[in-house]
Amino acid sequence: MNAEILCVGTELLHGDIVNTNAQYISKKLAEIAIDVHYQSVVGDNPGRIKKCLGVAFSRADIVICTGGLGPTQDDITKEVLAEYFNTEMVYDEESYQHVKKMYSHFRKDFPKNNMRQAYFPKGSVILDNPNGTANACIMKGDIEGKTQIGILLPGPPKEMGPLMDNEVVPYLKQFSNQVVYGEKLVVVNIGESAAEEMILDLVKKQTNPTIAPYASAGKVIFRITAKAESKDKCIEMIDPVKEELIKRFGRNNAYVTETGKVEDRTAELLLEKNITIAVAESLTGGLVASRLVSYPGISKVLKEGFVTYSNEAKMNTLHVNRDTLAEYGAVSEETAKEMAYGAAQTAGTDIGVSTTGIAGPDGGTEEKPVGLFYACVY
Repeated sequence: MNAEILCVGTELLHGDIVNTNAQYISKKLAEIAIDVHYQSVVGDNPGRIKKCLGVAFSRADIVICTGGLGPTQDDITKEVLAEYFNTEMVYDEESYQHVKKMYSHFRKDFPKNNMRQAYFPKGSVILDNPNGTANACIMKGDIEGKTQIGILLPGPPKEMGPLMDNEVVPYLKQFSNQVVYGEKLVVVNIGESAAEEMILDLVKKQTNPTIAPYASAGKVIFRITAKAESKDKCIEMIDPVKEELIKRFGRNNAYVTETGKVEDRTAELLLEKNITIAVAESLTGGLVASRLVSYPGISKVLKEGFVTYSNEAKMNTLHVNRDTLAEYGAVSEETAKEMAYGAAQTAGTDIGVSTTGIAGPDGGTEEKPVGLFYACVY
């Protein structure tokens, strides 16, 4: 079966809210081998919502909608779904009690318009929402001999996510006997076009697993994805493809990491080899240390981080030579080297890493333009 995601909300169209729901739902559906071919966003207009539902069901077996389940007059997704399935809205006592209970937790009076949240399309399966007032629902019906499933979820991600995980995914598993699993291969030191050319023969004849490249800052990521009856079988299919890619790109240029982040692979290697590190930052202002700190267990090897933005801090904390700063400047190869050395010596670590540069928009010169950057590993 395949699915389409329809996110409802004028605030999404206007850019007031970032649509993270579609990304989350797509990932969860991929894990149970339900393909998503289209994603759409529509405003709070009943005519346009109904039209989008019709288009979505014309090309998908399952349509998952988010948003429009609240108590106000523009929350109309349930009514439109009921109209599409040619059924009526009916009262659900448990949903009414749910809304009252949630409001008692908020210590607020129960507004009359919240009664709308106790009505659902007749015949739908109602999903209890423990994180908000709006219960969700699943509607299954036959339109012109085709089984169609409409799933309505609340818009707030903190409510949508748990319902997707705990209710929708288990329900949809009955329609799929396969899983989809993927691994990310990160390639550095090779541009996107050059990297693709190196494996173009594999890309052209791919079936299952598939190889999908996409560029990211300073790297190219190849996602290798397999579909099979189990995760173990997927891994078995992915491994030879992964090894062939690493062989072609070179082991110094390619590595596997779950997140695709260079900093995570760096942290993995530091922990694996038990190499301690200290970071001295000028331009990046603590960003390098922050990226490393996000990796679990990094405290075993990351000993200290220094933000030495001023020349005085470089001299007092990292013992950068005053003459070096005077002759070469804070943004220079010489200063970067002394910062890295100073970080390692001060923290007593195996290696020190430093960054310094000119971020702009001002401060650049012809000799040292905005964007000039030095990094050093000692």
